[in-house]
Amino acid sequence: MPCFSTEVCAWIHTCAHRSLQHKECQGPSSGRFSDSHELSELVYSASNLLVLLNDWILRKELQRTMPVSLPQQKLLTWLSVLECVEVFAEMGTARVWGEMGRWTIIVLIQLAKAILRLLLLLWYKAGIQTSPPIVPLNREQQQPLHPQDMEGNSSGKDQTYVGRRSSRVVRSLQSTPSLQSRHWGSPQQREETQSRRAEEMNQHPTPLGLQETFAESVYITRPLLHLLSLGVWGQRSWKPWLLSAILDISSLSLLSDLKDLNRRERAELRRRTVLLLYYLLRSPFYDRYSEGRILFLLRLLADYVPGLGFVTRPLMDYLPAWQKIYFYNWG
Repeated sequence: MPCFSTEVCAWIHTCAHRSLQHKECQGPSSGRFSDSHELSELVYSASNLLVLLNDWILRKELQRTMPVSLPQQKLLTWLSVLECVEVFAEMGTARVWGEMGRWTIIVLIQLAKAILRLLLLLWYKAGIQTSPPIVPLNREQQQPLHPQDMEGNSSGKDQTYVGRRSSRVVRSLQSTPSLQSRHWGSPQQREETQSRRAEEMNQHPTPLGLQETFAESVYITRPLLHLLSLGVWGQRSWKPWLLSAILDISSLSLLSDLKDLNRRERAELRRRTVLLLYYLLRSPFYDRYSEGRILFLLRLLADYVPGLGFVTRPLMDYLPAWQKIYFYNWG
């Protein structure tokens, strides 16, 4: 079965989005303006689901299962599916059922995600929750095992020799692998890559103490508390914005005391720290302070920096629609 990489799916989404933007520029008479964002997000969601399905097939064929139990794999899969379709579900529901349906589907999806994440945290001791829940496979590094490769590995050092002058490890002609699994790196480089890959796949989550479990629970339930505060104080109030910021910063500060995190967990904490910049794009801060300055900067770059207009002008057109979508900013 053909393998569809994440980069290919992202390219499909970009091409579809550009073509739909081109149709928008033709004017409202084309009848495409109101459909473009939904269609673009549909392509993007479908491509992500395709990657998820294809990764599952590859893992099954290569017999490289995740180092978690089967019920935990199912929870991670459902969580990944929700993250793939949440934006399209919001946009599609808003188009069919209006604002009331939009906020209903937002609450339902956030509630389902919080329940799944709390189960992973409290029941399965999954540690720090990462995004995406299931990391896409790197297809360039996935090589099936062939009988010839197994025979080559069993003979060990007899399959290579070291040059006298260069001290370079060279593979002998007899140990050349099959065409499907052939690579042009040195044997040492391949062994180091495979060992590092196996180590990363089998890394267990860092055990969390009471303080860290509470901090992660705060991060998981923060979207629900933000939605509740929006219902109480309204979308124009500063209180939901401040409450969400306090919860995010508190969770990060409590988790920063953790030692001996694995590579993926450290990357997740860095990602959460960078995502604090999203508060500049969230209402009401965006409406009162950021919008004019950001648009002015983008317009300045488009007018005075050659070549950047191809990026900044579509961004200026798309930013208002992007800022109104809840799952782009708060999900």
